Amino acid sequence: MLAGLRIAEPVEPDFRLGITETETLDETPHGSLVFDGDVPEDGSCRMIEDGGTIHLVFPGRQTVAINGGEGSAELRVRPGAKAAWTPSMLVLDAALDAGGQHMLHTAGLTLPDSDAVVLIHAPSGTGKTTTSLALATQGFGLCSDDAMIVNVASGKVVAWGLPRAVKIHQKTAQMIPRVAPCLGQTWDRNGEQPVSLEKLAGIMRVENASARPVAALLHLARSADSQTGLVAMARTDAMVALAVDNVRTGMTGLLPMQKRRLATIAGLVNSVPTFRLEVGARPADAAALIRAALD
Repeated sequence: MLAGLRIAEPVEPDFRLGITETETLDETPHGSLVFDGDVPEDGSCRMIEDGGTIHLVFPGRQTVAINGGEGSAELRVRPGAKAAWTPSMLVLDAALDAGGQHMLHTAGLTLPDSDAVVLIHAPSGTGKTTTSLALATQGFGLCSDDAMIVNVASGKVVAWGLPRAVKIHQKTAQMIPRVAPCLGQTWDRNGEQPVSLEKLAGIMRVENASARPVAALLHLARSADSQTGLVAMARTDAMVALAVDNVRTGMTGLLPMQKRRLATIAGLVNSVPTFRLEVGARPADAAALIRAALD
């Protein structure tokens, strides 16, 4: 997933990750218990906060210790154990945070004839991928259908897309026949299949991971009357919707990195127009509405 971000010239890193395969895991680190339960895909997990260090323990499999202040993380995994997805994403979050950036659960698309990007937020299952691909068939450029990296530290809001494969659902394929040449015959248990950005680039414009100015934030919702519409959204409502889906709380409240993520969301919402995009039976109709609103 990160191979596309490789750079030619070495630079001094803001963050270092050490990975060790070992039979010995410290599953009882000191600190305050923040979370204890199951996480999607990865199963049983405990999160412990010890000063500036966050520990994640996946019993019998894997541990990770993340210290954002020191810009480092240590991941330890038992031989033969399946690596968990959750700690990898938390490490990536911490590495981004070290550079003043935060990953938000939004899609991102460049406007036709412009380098500016619109961010589309919605909880999983609402239709971000379908809407993103529909817009991409109307001249918009796909940065990401699910994860955008936002930076407000420079005084202007910029964002770039995490370059990972797009998971296309069978229903999305039915609504957007143009993606058919990219699809295989096998669907997973959720009725989805991943499609690489390279394949999608053959039928639509796929943007690279350059940071681009953010033109607007759209909160996606399903239309009640099957008609697609775009209306202004109060900034406070937009911030609440984005924060609920992107800021995690634990038994001890907000962790420092989550507070910084919330500040990034506030900076984003205060800097760009915010809209509610209600998508109906024809998601491609949103293209003209977005262009008209921003023009």
